[in-house]
Amino acid sequence: MIARPLLSVENLSVVFRSRGSSVAAVRHLSFDIDPGETLAIVGESGSGKSVTALSLMRLIEREGGVITSGSAVLRRRGEEPVDLLALADTEMPAIRGNAVSMIFQEPMTSLNPVLTIGEQIGEVLMFHRKMGRDESGRAAADLLDRVQMTDPKGRLEQYPHELSGGMRQRVMIAIALACEPLLLIADEPTTALDVTIQAGILDLLDRLREETGMAMIFITHDMGVVAEIADRVIVMRHGEQIEVGPTAQVLTAPRAGYTRALLEAVPRLGSGAPVYKTVDPRPHSTPSSPARSCDKNETVLDVQDLVTRFPIRKGPFRWHVANVHAVEGVSLALKRGETLGLVGESGSGKSTIARSILKLVAPTSGRILLEGRDVVPLSPRAMRPLRREAQMVFQDPYASLNPRLNVNELVTEPLVIHEMLSAAERRQAAAELLRRVGLSPDHLDRHPHQFSGGQRQRLCIARALACRPRLIIADEPVSALDVSVQAQVLDLMRELQSDLAIAYLFISHDLGVIEQMSHRIAVLDRGRIVETGPTNAVLADPGHAYTRALLASVPSIDGGRRKAGRLADLRERESPINVVGYRPPPQDFEEIGVGHFIASR
Repeated sequence: MIARPLLSVENLSVVFRSRGSSVAAVRHLSFDIDPGETLAIVGESGSGKSVTALSLMRLIEREGGVITSGSAVLRRRGEEPVDLLALADTEMPAIRGNAVSMIFQEPMTSLNPVLTIGEQIGEVLMFHRKMGRDESGRAAADLLDRVQMTDPKGRLEQYPHELSGGMRQRVMIAIALACEPLLLIADEPTTALDVTIQAGILDLLDRLREETGMAMIFITHDMGVVAEIADRVIVMRHGEQIEVGPTAQVLTAPRAGYTRALLEAVPRLGSGAPVYKTVDPRPHSTPSSPARSCDKNETVLDVQDLVTRFPIRKGPFRWHVANVHAVEGVSLALKRGETLGLVGESGSGKSTIARSILKLVAPTSGRILLEGRDVVPLSPRAMRPLRREAQMVFQDPYASLNPRLNVNELVTEPLVIHEMLSAAERRQAAAELLRRVGLSPDHLDRHPHQFSGGQRQRLCIARALACRPRLIIADEPVSALDVSVQAQVLDLMRELQSDLAIAYLFISHDLGVIEQMSHRIAVLDRGRIVETGPTNAVLADPGHAYTRALLASVPSIDGGRRKAGRLADLRERESPINVVGYRPPPQDFEEIGVGHFIASR
């Protein structure tokens, strides 16, 4: 007897209609997926990947889409086949989260902000598995532990806003895996995760597939992840299937020109770091002491022994019982026209350092010298003039832009805040900024929703440039973009640095991107720098075990299928939460090369 596919999709077509016009998002898509198989769907933004996933979950109608044709037959053992596209809305809740589950790309919009993590995982178990409250709580803690969350029992009492982006994504993965579904649809599930946790999650998904026969539809723009986990690949463009075949064949011998272009845009480790033309090879001191430049006039940022902790309060009187040690004794420096890359796992303190520098969160202690002036003791009023010198580009461009303002208002908002230029001059400046980032001045009266993700990120960069800052802090600026758009944005940032001598503090969990952008690297682990030095030296000859684990976990297109995730399981995972009064042990550094330091303990 010939085994039948778990899911058969035939002739799926989806359109979006508005004001008498319609846009075809998916056109006549057909594919099968067998039990235990992983099918990857890749393509640029707008290619129809997520629309396909939402259609199978019957959620596309809530987004304004209409399924105009097709079928999606799910075959469950011992039950009659069902066409997911033909089921009534009242029948789908029994399917969603149980037989078919989905991991969404943006966890913050998928999690309920007023429910604790434990309540959100528990409700799935209580609804589908009929567990009691206590049993579901124990199962929820076990699920968080399986996705490598630190302090899983403690996290059950926290709310989504108290977790980092990577931690929230792990919660979403735990919810999706709670009922061990027959089919898991994963829409960019590891985009927000660092490489070690990504490797661990991929390994976990692979083990579950082997143990339970679960099939996966894996949507991603990371070709390394495709090589790591997928059996077959579908390449989509403008809603149509461009190429399909076994993973090795598609990645090593693609037939379609579009597929070749996608693969060429993928950043690869080993391509070499940029050269800082005027940098002294030994301008910085050890990370354990104040980091200083030989030429003080060139130093844009000098961070000395930065400590940032967040209080934990409990009880009816909200007693201060513990602290989250987010950043502990970090020192770093940046010269004009230089890029320092910050890498580390989710929750290692990368974004907290960025927000502390700009005083978006209050540092506990330390000094932050911006253009030679310590910003830590400054009041908000005194801080305002210095904000012109340092701007930030955030990970999610859509969440960073006010949807009610047009492009002219968005890009010139910093000029209004700092009372610079008249309205006519601001519009002229906005037009020039759009040209600078590769957009047309004709777009000045459009709104953010009328742009693609890559174009919105260009708008964020244009806004950051409005006041001609000396420093731009880029917090995961390209992690949400597909590889071709990512390459364009990185090229733009390098061009701007070359022309304007901007210093970048570049935060990313993608080591390939970090290598392309950074002159130097600082590796963070649990709020502390464990290794720092020239990019090529750190990546070619890492001295710290944690750095080696990061590099070993990077998925590679050329490396084929590996079990790199098991390296993450070997790491000791410690909670960053400590009682009030706890003092972390001192940290010493050893120089193992010119400007290359590693933590000795």
